[in-house]
Amino acid sequence: MRFSVTCLWLLIVVTNCPGVAADEGLDRVTAEKALHQAANFFRKHVATNSSYLWRYSADLKHGEGEGAALRTTAWVQPPGTPSVGEAFLSAYHLTGDRVYLNAAIETALGLTKGQLESGGWDYRIEFGEQRRKYRYRLDEDRPSARNVTTLDDNVTQSALRFLIRVDSATHFDNRLIHNAAMYALKRLELAQYPNGAWPQRFSESPVAAAFPVRVATYPDNWSRKHPNVDYRSFYTFNDHTIADMIDTFFIASVIYEEPHFQVIAERAGAFILLAQMPEPQPAWAQQYDASMQPAWARRFEPASITGGESQGVMRTLLKPYQ
Repeated sequence: MRFSVTCLWLLIVVTNCPGVAADEGLDRVTAEKALHQAANFFRKHVATNSSYLWRYSADLKHGEGEGAALRTTAWVQPPGTPSVGEAFLSAYHLTGDRVYLNAAIETALGLTKGQLESGGWDYRIEFGEQRRKYRYRLDEDRPSARNVTTLDDNVTQSALRFLIRVDSATHFDNRLIHNAAMYALKRLELAQYPNGAWPQRFSESPVAAAFPVRVATYPDNWSRKHPNVDYRSFYTFNDHTIADMIDTFFIASVIYEEPHFQVIAERAGAFILLAQMPEPQPAWAQQYDASMQPAWARRFEPASITGGESQGVMRTLLKPYQ
């Protein structure tokens, strides 16, 4: 038996949909009581340093993220820590009960402890013996430790959007949360390529001269063999990487009333136009190399036009347009 953040979301829905609750014989008072119990259970018994995994066994002895995890490990990749925090924050906005705001603040502070010196987050946060292997911003400097910000799978973006929303809910008064959000936004801006794209992950800013601005073209020959190259620096649409970045900077622009963040999002929109392939297939690839041609990533991700990413790109284009 396992439980997850879905339980919290269901209780929030029931609490704020009286008609549904009545149909099921559940009144608002009962739903609010259950929501309180669930939130307190998560905070007191489930959390590790105010952070969370994806799922737990009923006795809490075993937990998982995308894979097995120690009890001293938290997960950032949704539906991990930011997802739980967003549930707390939604409960606060819908009920006005500061218990949920306090829970959201705790969760945001847990995320600040996992922010890397490079600006973002890895899939996981380590709080035990494994912690020394990472170069966390709030810890002592470890130059040789892992310092790779991950934009894949909405990892850094979900954490940052949550921090930004908590920063707004607390009227920008919590310096640890505010500084973490500002630091991440700055580092993500510096990691943006000259053409407006972002890589799948990074540890430092790109050297602009190595990534000239070009329009997408087809290669002379399509490779049918996996080249075993490091694809992490490629311009990446895969797993909604750039779409999530655009969302994040638009949210930052609104909450901080900072037009510059909108400009960063619009630069990414300009990259989408550069990345559209010419005829006969004017769509998009999952990722592009520095020559602005579709490129291999993993063995099941060949250099090609891709339907899924192309649909997501078209939806994303509507946002900067609007």
